[in-house]
Amino acid sequence: MLIVVAACGKGLGSSQIIKFNIVKIFKKLGFAATIDHMSVGDAKTAANNYDVVFCSQALTGTFDNLRNKNTKIIGLVNLLSEAEIEQKIVDNQLKEAGCRLASRKRLTRTPPH
Repeated sequence: MLIVVAACGKGLGSSQIIKFNIVKIFKKLGFAATIDHMSVGDAKTAANNYDVVFCSQALTGTFDNLRNKNTKIIGLVNLLSEAEIEQKIVDNQLKEAGCRLASRKRLTRTPPH
């Protein structure tokens, strides 16, 4: 199971919408994930504990210095576009990544604030 976070500037509006759309699309594609949402500042601190970070394309540079180079940072041009989110999930082979991760022991993650 993938551990995913949706991030936006304040962690209130856009990240909740992204999270809602990710949940909907993951369900449509038939795989499970734990999905959180938070501000980009909190996500930067917690990103090493996640498999995937979804955020605005403009904010992807925030995550350039991650210790965990296996964390995928996925930038979105249109935060409201389910089609774009679905395409990014397919393009980044997240379903396959989730299957690989399910077979190994996961580290304890820091819950969002």
